[in-house]
Amino acid sequence: MLGQPFVIERIGTDGDAAKMAALFQALDGRVDAFGLGGADLYVIAGGKKYVFANVRKLVAHARQTPVLDGSGLKNTLERDAIAQLDGLLRWRTQKVLMVSAVDRFGMAEALSEHGADVVYGDLVFGLNLDRPLRSIGSLRRVAGLVLPLLTRLPQDWFYPTGAKQEQSVPGKGTRYYAWADVIAGDTHYAKRYAPQNLQGKTILTQTITAADREWMKARGVRRLITTTPRMGQRNFATNVLEAMFVALAGQQEALSGPQYLEYIRQVGFKPEINELS
Repeated sequence: MLGQPFVIERIGTDGDAAKMAALFQALDGRVDAFGLGGADLYVIAGGKKYVFANVRKLVAHARQTPVLDGSGLKNTLERDAIAQLDGLLRWRTQKVLMVSAVDRFGMAEALSEHGADVVYGDLVFGLNLDRPLRSIGSLRRVAGLVLPLLTRLPQDWFYPTGAKQEQSVPGKGTRYYAWADVIAGDTHYAKRYAPQNLQGKTILTQTITAADREWMKARGVRRLITTTPRMGQRNFATNVLEAMFVALAGQQEALSGPQYLEYIRQVGFKPEINELS
């Protein structure tokens, strides 16, 4: 990237939090940056930063090496992707389901700004309440009320980890999937609650493997759009890219929004569009 070679290694712990904490301790100072996957250190919603206390404790042993969860990059890369895709999708004509929006508020705000008809499914899928949010104002209000409490709870209470990522929970919000033209957000979340029939749908996400592509083809997905570039057989998540940018800058902490945007421009990142059917 920009003339700098990188070695990227993905090490999973199958949802084992203690093993994860031990890895951060063992590798601290031996790598240039950590990309934290499967958990968020914090989310930015409505201009405020909400820190997940239990995740902060899990990475507390990383005292020398910076830990990046992708939150900072999401707020720039995904906003930028929505703007770039307007020419193709014409957001004002699209019905969009964001299965979870508080963890990618930049995308949520950008969709609203571009005039898409959006259902934010945070209450439906995250808290099992059949109360779809239909405006960015409603999402901001709910985020302000709910996030101070949620950030005190273990994240796997509301986000699938380990084997749970392969479990399907259909029926919970099937009518919202059926209504939408575009399903946007986290891949695991979108797959977890998806019905069998996704004929003609567009999925907008980031982390994708070859198996995910086959899953989408089997369910009839028409188009897959990823906000992150493909490296080998997968599209890595924003946590990996954010870690790469921080390492490239030689920093010990997250960069600012304008700094991330400058790197995005230099590298030439653009949404990857795959016509599946």
